[in-house]
Amino acid sequence: MLATLVFVDVIPECADAFAEITAYNHENSRKEPGNVRFDVLRDRRDPTQFILYEVYRDEEAAAAHKETEHYKKWRDTVAPMMHTPRRSIPTEPLCFD
Repeated sequence: MLATLVFVDVIPECADAFAEITAYNHENSRKEPGNVRFDVLRDRRDPTQFILYEVYRDEEAAAAHKETEHYKKWRDTVAPMMHTPRRSIPTEPLCFD
């Protein structure tokens, strides 16, 4: 199993639109057979800061996610909304309920 934390810094006037298209990506990503978890978090102190927490069964499932139409739509839609390039940290869950 693998988990990725994706940190996104959004242009202030795009924050609500980013949240909306990210909800679309979340809903569809959860339907993928290899997806274990997909959470979208928004900083309560700074609503332009988002964290995506994605867990996939294996590398193949994570790679397949990036080939889906909903991911590509999300990626292309949010690109101009980002204040800085998104960054990610690949991790390995040690304990998972």
